[in-house]
Formats: sequence, structure tokens, C-alpha cells
Amino acid sequence: MKAARVPEPGADFEVVDVETPEPAAGEVRVAVDACGICHSDAFVKEGAYPGIDYPRVPGHEVAGRVDAVGDDVTAWSEGDRVGVGWHGGHCFECDACRRGDFQQCEDAQITGIAYDGGYAEYMTAPAEALAAVPADLDAVDAAPLLCAGVTTFNALRNTDARPGDLVAVQGVGGLGHLGIQYAHAAGFETVALSRSPDKEELADDLGADHFVNAAEEDAAQALRELGGADVVLATAPSAPAIESVVDGLGTDGRVVVVGVPGEDVAVNAQSLVGVRGGVEGWASGDARDSQDTLEFSDLRDVTPEVETFALDDVREAYSRMIDNEARFRAVLEP
Repeated sequence: MKAARVPEPGADFEVVDVETPEPAAGEVRVAVDACGICHSDAFVKEGAYPGIDYPRVPGHEVAGRVDAVGDDVTAWSEGDRVGVGWHGGHCFECDACRRGDFQQCEDAQITGIAYDGGYAEYMTAPAEALAAVPADLDAVDAAPLLCAGVTTFNALRNTDARPGDLVAVQGVGGLGHLGIQYAHAAGFETVALSRSPDKEELADDLGADHFVNAAEEDAAQALRELGGADVVLATAPSAPAIESVVDGLGTDGRVVVVGVPGEDVAVNAQSLVGVRGGVEGWASGDARDSQDTLEFSDLRDVTPEVETFALDDVREAYSRMIDNEARFRAVLEP
């Protein structure tokens, strides 16, 4: 099979022919139809995650079909449409797993980091890491939903926000353009916050009820004038941008960070105390969360905006993603 791999930390991608993997007991082999390129793939590209064995094939936004099943696999059959996200398997034995909180497994595996991922024609994964892909959801659309999609969808549905509440999405990019769609589909009064005024029309098309040009007006004040945000979903990885919205929370409001900045986020404790507010984080989800995301997206026609590339063009695709030039997700089609 053909695969795009990183031979060593910091090296460029090499597209090579390698042996097609065989699924071990408890694993399935997936024929990859599409694999999204995520900013977190930089962990593999630059060697920024401990314990990675090289060469390594990245990719944790994988949509495809079950091509073969290993021994002891009963939940999946050849031909099933499946997806594999960031959560690449769990131990079933630690305290978190025994409570059913697989996302917090002490020995959780990460697809494309613990084992080879989806920048390839085939990959293998533990059976528990798979999510079913709805029959009429295109693979190219499904792939980014297995990371950017589940991250924003799962973060929003795990807040206390209810239909009609004021929910702001900070950033209209790879995460934010999906967050706006989910917020609208869930019945929230949706606010798009962006420093790019040219994205107002797009935000409206995605379902935003309000657009705040944060480059020209105080985002927090704008949210207060709307009654105060119950939730601000912070998708742009900028500490100043996150800090700027904290004063816009309403009573019991929360800033939920899903786009992680490279620097510390400073908040005014007085502002939080005054509204009983908080700043918290959320990280993707397990395979069932991914499947819920795919099913909801299919039900409500939530789709990512993508640019597609052949596997041989992985260098260009990765470069457009890492330089924030892709609008908004880059997807490989092996």
C-alpha cells in the first residue's frame, strides 16, 4: 500500500510503498477513503509528543470501510462504513474505564501517534476505536467531523446551555465554522465572534444570529448588550482572544476552550466571581461521541468546508493547514 509518513522528528513527509498491515486480535483493518489533516498532526511532524516511534504515519480523522477483521471482533464486519478519531482505544480496566469514561482512560491510545494513522490507503485500529458512519454521509465530509466536529459538538452538548440560550463561538475557522452550525442546529441564539469582518456573510450562512467584529468593537461588551453569554466556545487558539470574552459572560456562564493557545490565559477573577462564571476546557470524545457527532451532523446537514488533496500532495496539504491557508479543513483522499 501507499502511505505518507514522517521518517523522524522534524523531517518532511515521505510517500512510500509499505506492506499492508494485518489486523491483530481485537483489531480491524480500514480501507481509508478520506483522512483529514489536523493541527495536532504537528505533534508527529515535529516530534512534540513523547514516546512516538518513528517512522510514523499520522492521521486521526479517518473515514473508510472495514476491509478485514481480526480474531475476537464481533461488532464490525467487512464492508461497514467506519471512522476513527483522536481517541484510538482504551484499556477497559483503569478506574475511568470501569466508570465508562473511556475518554479519560489512563492508558488511552491516540490514533496516528500510538500507532499508524490514516495518511495511507489502509490502517488498523482497535475495534473499540471505531464509529459507524451514516450511509449517506460523504467520507470527505465525515473525516473532519471525527476531530473538529466531535470536539465542538461534544463540548457544546456537555454544557448547561439550553435551546434559546445565548451561545457565542469565538473564531470562524476550522473549529468555529462547525461550532456555529452545531450551536444553530441545537437551537441556541448563536453569536459569531471574529476579527475578520469578511467572514460575516459566511457566519450568517452557517446559522449565526449575530456577528461581532472583534477587531473594531469590544466583544465582551457586545455580549453583555445581548444579555450576557451562557457559553462562549473558544475555538481560536489565541490567549488574548480568549481573555477578551470573559467579561461577556452572563450569570453562571462558561468560557469553554477547545482551541488551545501556546501561552497561558489570564483571567480576571473578579469578573468570574461576579457572575459565578468559569473558564474550562474540553477535549474531543470517545468513539461513541464521534458516532453521535456523525449522526447529528447527518440529521441536521452540518458539513465542514474542505479542500481535498491526493496522498502524493500531502506536503502541500499539510503546509496549507499549518499556515492557516486552508478554508477550512484539508482532507487527503488516498
